[in-house]
Amino acid sequence: MGWMADETGLGKCEANYVPLTPLSHLNRAAVVFADREALIYGDIRLTYAQYHDRVTRLASALSQAGIQSGDVVATLLPNIPAQSEAAFGVPACGAVLNTINTRLDVDTVAYIFDHGAAKAALVDSQFLPMVLQAVELMDGPAPLIIEVPDQVAGISATGAQIDYEDFLATGDSDYAWVMPTDEWESLALNYTSGTTGRPKGVVYHHRGAYMMTMGTPISWQLPLFIKYLQIVPLFHCNGWNHTWMMPALGGTVVCCRDVSARAIYNAIGDHGVTHFGGAPIVLNLIVNAKDEERRNFDHTVEVFTAGAPPAPATLAAVGQLGFNITQVYGLTETYGHVTECIWDDAWGALPKDEQARIKAQQGVAFPMMEDITVMDDKMVQVTKDGATQGEIVMRGNSVMKGYYKNPKATEMAFSGGYFHSEDLAVQHPNGYMQIADRAKDIIISGGENISSVEVEGAIMHHAAVNLCAVVAKPDDKWGEVPCAFVELKEGAMADEAEIIAHTRSRIAGFKCPKRVVFQELPKTSTGKIQKFELRVIAKGI
Repeated sequence: MGWMADETGLGKCEANYVPLTPLSHLNRAAVVFADREALIYGDIRLTYAQYHDRVTRLASALSQAGIQSGDVVATLLPNIPAQSEAAFGVPACGAVLNTINTRLDVDTVAYIFDHGAAKAALVDSQFLPMVLQAVELMDGPAPLIIEVPDQVAGISATGAQIDYEDFLATGDSDYAWVMPTDEWESLALNYTSGTTGRPKGVVYHHRGAYMMTMGTPISWQLPLFIKYLQIVPLFHCNGWNHTWMMPALGGTVVCCRDVSARAIYNAIGDHGVTHFGGAPIVLNLIVNAKDEERRNFDHTVEVFTAGAPPAPATLAAVGQLGFNITQVYGLTETYGHVTECIWDDAWGALPKDEQARIKAQQGVAFPMMEDITVMDDKMVQVTKDGATQGEIVMRGNSVMKGYYKNPKATEMAFSGGYFHSEDLAVQHPNGYMQIADRAKDIIISGGENISSVEVEGAIMHHAAVNLCAVVAKPDDKWGEVPCAFVELKEGAMADEAEIIAHTRSRIAGFKCPKRVVFQELPKTSTGKIQKFELRVIAKGI
């Protein structure tokens, strides 16, 4: 047994055991931080007491509309207050939250509605026409549509569906939240931004999300009452679980519908934003902001960046503008970020470009994770020499339950007792991990492995380059060679020869791109560059 000899009377009871759930944070905040600002959006300002009341009425209204425990409720919303309210209100009636990417095509939205069997959907008026088209394509029964207009952005209701505020009015303020009786109960269903085939439905449980809200403040060294700019889309790992975390800190969320350099600087200038998360593309916005878009501020803004390894050149540039960047890494399957590049003060003495190079590492595990490391394909730890490649694998409480209605894929993902990320990485002698590539993005040229991330990092040092992506181009002699797609900064000039020569000055000749194509890069809704589209173009060159 391994327990004490006599455990009589030491069992679990209501007094000493409560299933972990992020819902508890908002219940507490409604009392402890009742009058503190919880959400800001335009002229909308909600205190924690008001936020809790609106969430309660949403949960009640859903329940009265026939939503039962375990039913799926979808949202197609930008980062407006209704999306934050749904994060708590949907699970508070016992339902499972399915935040759907607002930039998906009609066919995929129809597939997700069907696959997840959504009983209701909260839909922003801007996306309503697309959603109604998706409903037409469904095989199963259509969800109840609740329309969410956005007066702040000047987006009015069409009037074709029940209005969100009218829907809330049907709910009761004294509704008793449905708390999980088991922390393993499903909390959210998130579909991966599948680059090939149908997206997979990742299922989160209450326990994993709660652990995420506890591990993040330790890793990010978060104090109480932070001002958080909601840039990471809430349809992306539920905004890395930050929305569920904020009430624990009594923090203020500044909602952001459309992400731009001006919106970021205004939020810092007007509301004193102290923290936000974003993909490297968001860092690019800040670095390349025009003078008239910038605002002066005198505090350091802490930024978590994830989604793709940021180029050291971008990190160095943004660091000089009053932003402190911490590189984090994770996947939809891990509730968002689960590793971070914890900074060692001794590194402060290193040259600036060396500091930026270290900051681009994915680092070490968050405290709520059990083990995250790099193993070879036989599940053996790789040599920590910064050169030997393996796959990042992980185990811990913030790993998904599995893929919805897909036991085969779940079993594969969990083989060997770890979750398989499919990200190739090296591990440095200090244990810090650094992504070399997604398994499918490695370029194998004449038998040599070329990391597209390394080539991209070299190209990004060129002053004219705004964004770039490197993919494999089929080649008769070498099998495949690197092909670079480059988006130039506004008004900047560069040609193919110049980019190749610049890259050659930084990395080995065989790794340099053999072709450079100048064009706008195709991106997913979360700002990730869609390499599969670029591979198609490269094939045709």
